[in-house]
Amino acid sequence: MIQAVDLTKRYEDGNLALDHLNLNIQPGQIYCLLGANGAGKTTTINLFFNFIEPTGGTALINGVDCTKDPIGAKRHAAYVSENVMLYGNFTARQNLEFFTRLAGRRELGKEDYYMVMRQVGLPERSFENRVKTFSKGMRQKLGIAIAILKQAPALILDEPTSGLDPKAGAEFMELLTRLRGEGKAILMSTHDIFRAREVADVVGIMKEGVLIMEKSRENLMYEDLEKIYLKYMEV
Repeated sequence: MIQAVDLTKRYEDGNLALDHLNLNIQPGQIYCLLGANGAGKTTTINLFFNFIEPTGGTALINGVDCTKDPIGAKRHAAYVSENVMLYGNFTARQNLEFFTRLAGRRELGKEDYYMVMRQVGLPERSFENRVKTFSKGMRQKLGIAIAILKQAPALILDEPTSGLDPKAGAEFMELLTRLRGEGKAILMSTHDIFRAREVADVVGIMKEGVLIMEKSRENLMYEDLEKIYLKYMEV
């Protein structure tokens, strides 16, 4: 569903940001990508959405080449960034309506938007409030609501829990777990080792553009992920 085949990116200044990355994330699977700033996590996500072009290799979403057919690939994926870009003067419902119509869905009504906002845990009183009054956690939930309404089978998230308080972070992880249960393929870059261990089916660690470790939930069951991460960072 979300696949990288020898995906490589070297920038114009010679910096090798991503070095022959191979990933394969299946429906109903959460893959957490750990690494320090500059490890290549955001570069990976940018390549999947064709924000930048690869130097070599291939990024695929649902079998569609993200470089050769970026619009076709984006139809199968939804993106939630660390800072979800919304229209502050629009209400939550108006934002949902705008972005879902932009994605080509015009058959939805007010109650459809209300239903998905309930699903992601937004309080009813916020549905018709302007988004500029929202906390970061509420904005992230609204971003997930937009992604759900797009009905994309793949979900790609870049540091989605950064800056969230513990309660909001836990609620966000519960929501991702539900989406996994619905068969979504989820790729999430994160610094949050503890959340990664909690929800990930597979954890990858990146360093200087290289995927230096990849382990399944079963392989990590009796290991300390924090110690593993720190060990790799010291090498």
